[in-house]
Amino acid sequence: MQLLDIAFRPKSRAAMQNKVDTMVSKVAGVDGDFRGKPGKRQVTVMSIEQWQLACDELGTILPWTIRRANLLVDGVSFDATMIGQQIKIGQCILYITGETDPCPKMDAQHQGLTHALTPDWRGGVCCRVISDGRIKVGDNVVII
Repeated sequence: MQLLDIAFRPKSRAAMQNKVDTMVSKVAGVDGDFRGKPGKRQVTVMSIEQWQLACDELGTILPWTIRRANLLVDGVSFDATMIGQQIKIGQCILYITGETDPCPKMDAQHQGLTHALTPDWRGGVCCRVISDGRIKVGDNVVII
């Protein structure tokens, strides 16, 4: 499993911005992301495989950043059994708190996206940071 991309939003409704590397902390989540304050949804992680399933259902190719998640990983499909597990990326450790439910705002990005992200945790997972660390695109991702 590997970290494919990193994204953040500096403020609500702002466009996602990509980074090659960043600090992830218990205090701020993904550096620069306005939603990074401590809590159950401090960092969001999405699987490229599950994103591709949503795009296939829609019959189109969409950039993953319209989902507004922070981290894109490959080699894993998230599901309910993963609540309470940890994701290790570099020295950073994230605790999976639950599913990132797709909201109706997704349909403003592309009609039908909310529905396409709803089954099988395609929208990704919400996480809380339990160990600070610098991460970079290409880092190994391990579920522990």
